[in-house]
Amino acid sequence: MSTLPRALTLPPRPATTPAEARRAARRRSRRDRATAWAFITPSVVVILGLSVVPVVWSLLLSFRADDLVTPGRWVGLDNYRALVQDPNFRTAVGNTLQYAALYVPLSLVGGLALALALNRRVRFVGLYRTLVFVPFVVSATAQGVLFSFILDPDFGVANALLHHLGVSRQGFLSDPGQAMFLLVLISLWSGVGFCVVVYLAALQDVPPELVESARLDGANLPQVLRHVTLPALTPVTVFLLLWQLISALQVFDLIYVTTKGGPLGSTTVVVYFVWQQAFQMFTAGYGAAAAYVLALALLVTGGALRLVRARQGRVEGGNS
Repeated sequence: MSTLPRALTLPPRPATTPAEARRAARRRSRRDRATAWAFITPSVVVILGLSVVPVVWSLLLSFRADDLVTPGRWVGLDNYRALVQDPNFRTAVGNTLQYAALYVPLSLVGGLALALALNRRVRFVGLYRTLVFVPFVVSATAQGVLFSFILDPDFGVANALLHHLGVSRQGFLSDPGQAMFLLVLISLWSGVGFCVVVYLAALQDVPPELVESARLDGANLPQVLRHVTLPALTPVTVFLLLWQLISALQVFDLIYVTTKGGPLGSTTVVVYFVWQQAFQMFTAGYGAAAAYVLALALLVTGGALRLVRARQGRVEGGNS
């Protein structure tokens, strides 16, 4: 006579007290935090090592007389006082402002004009958009080398073409009266492409019903552009204004490759001045002070544009 297997029974689990449950939750929380820190620690170390520590170190350096080789000494605000009286620094600031005053508005206007032209259904529009954007991905160093050959006053292609047209040879980048304007044109060759791409993306978000309503009301193309398109592009324009302004104030590599601050200091900008002081004159503390003056100018500019945009937003909200 066969017997059926007896069903297995598990012993009853002891009841968990609230204190034990809290301790278990704390252990799980500690394990989760330890796992999270294990993942983010490498990134934190990289950020601290490559950004925070150099910023703090260079700030302390700006209050010292230091050449990065021999022991330095604390001089307080003497480096900043010397900058105020330095005519070379004033020249660098003036050149930087001149470059920014030319480059920023021209890049925005040129980018908007090309974006409006390319925001249409025409043949090969994808090719045209690509060709406009390609110079932006070319490094400023490569641009400088390319245009240095083209604009060479003795053997460049530009002077060869001018000679065939009966125009006298030009100094181009070796002429103090031409060098800065040519650097702006070289920068526009690449910088406009970025503005075109951003404006093209923004134009896709302009409500087409607003454009159609304006046209039905009798508005012509300039009126539609002024009263419909441009107000819709205001946030993008503020972003591009800040981006291009920061890029203009930080220009260095193009000048280093082409003119090295010359001729006669006509293209020496603030960042190149900082490099000269730190790595040519070996006055690293003085160069760090100039760098922090530029950083303060960038912060003030960014804050001012942010306040302007916030005020515009409140005005638009009140009108609506």
